Amino acid sequence: MKNQSVSSNLDWISVIIYIILVVLGWLNIYSSSLSTSAQDAYLFDFTQIYGKQMMFIFFTIPLIFIVLSVEGKFYEKYSSIIFGIALLLLAGLFVFGKTIAGQRCWYAIGGFTLQPSEFAKAATALALAKYLSDVQVNLKDVSRQVQALLIIALPVLLILPQPDPGSALIYSIFIIVLYREGLPAWYVWTGFIAILIFVLTLVLQPQYVILISFLVIAFIYARSRKINRNIIASAIVLGLISGFVLSVDYVFEHVFKQHHRDRFNILLGREVDLKGIGYNTNQSEIAIGSGGWIGKGFLEGTQTKGGFVPEQHTDYIFTTVGEEWGFVGSFIVIALFVGLITRIIYLSERQKTKFSRVYGYCVAGILFIHFFVNISMVLGVFPTIGVPLPFFSYGGSGLWGFTILLFIFLKMDANKVNEW
Repeated sequence: MKNQSVSSNLDWISVIIYIILVVLGWLNIYSSSLSTSAQDAYLFDFTQIYGKQMMFIFFTIPLIFIVLSVEGKFYEKYSSIIFGIALLLLAGLFVFGKTIAGQRCWYAIGGFTLQPSEFAKAATALALAKYLSDVQVNLKDVSRQVQALLIIALPVLLILPQPDPGSALIYSIFIIVLYREGLPAWYVWTGFIAILIFVLTLVLQPQYVILISFLVIAFIYARSRKINRNIIASAIVLGLISGFVLSVDYVFEHVFKQHHRDRFNILLGREVDLKGIGYNTNQSEIAIGSGGWIGKGFLEGTQTKGGFVPEQHTDYIFTTVGEEWGFVGSFIVIALFVGLITRIIYLSERQKTKFSRVYGYCVAGILFIHFFVNISMVLGVFPTIGVPLPFFSYGGSGLWGFTILLFIFLKMDANKVNEW
């Protein structure tokens, strides 16, 4: 049973969904990068974006075979070394990295670039899974919580100064994985409430947010049983919230960069700039809305062909889906992502080792936050922060990073002995 054939035990449902997403992604990259005057362009023109992406896809085939040929225990045994290499590659960017559009996120290799942050996600997932699978780890212990959070924080601290806030944001999903493995719920609720208060303070005056907080705390205090009432604790919570509210304006004006402030202001309706910082979002909404129910047809998108959405083949690739394939096509793409993520969660729950289960949840979480943030971004309900859509957005690093992330887990799942 130990040497079962990987191919016979591989979860082909996940593999088929992966293949469909990659193919659909390439079709949309082809459409978004093909100008109106080049309808008869050579399909294998590797000087063009769609040609390069085809080459990236071609190289995923041996990459998948390599990942699947390695013994599953290898990833657990050498997870710390893999994580260390990933951190070194991220740190090396500050010396050897290439700056593109103000970000020092890539290594230049010949005519291509490699973005190590895309591979660091899988490395961090492996390191976190290894740490949590230790039988002595109990996330009720504060020292264990700090150590687990430090694993997540290390790549974030190296990614943020590049600066690449989009990639750094992805690592926040690991908190949900920690919660699944026993982290106290108040960590999650504190983070959610902090984000909510931050946004409310940008919309309302600080005194109103403090008043609302006071009323909510008073209501909770009044509804609590007498034995659980603690007016001192309630007062401390209100004081902490008030201090946080009063700090929001300083953080927004002095910590955030101007383009970050502009994006939040556009999103929250505090400013209207359809020709400047809000141009991309406005054009993406127009493109998606123009698709209607069934879309304009493959290669027939006027917004796409007109080049109205800048960098449409990368972070805004979903606008091509919306315009050319319409609501029906968009729904199918979303259903495929949801199906893949749901399938990974299902497979994670049936793993026989904690290491495989935790890693599986990390995979599902990473794919989910990429998918959710990217779709929300192009629909104008989330600030533009540069988060690619898995298997769809142009780029070899992203495609290979997501492929490695997924197939390491599928290898682990294929190696386990089924319970039935």
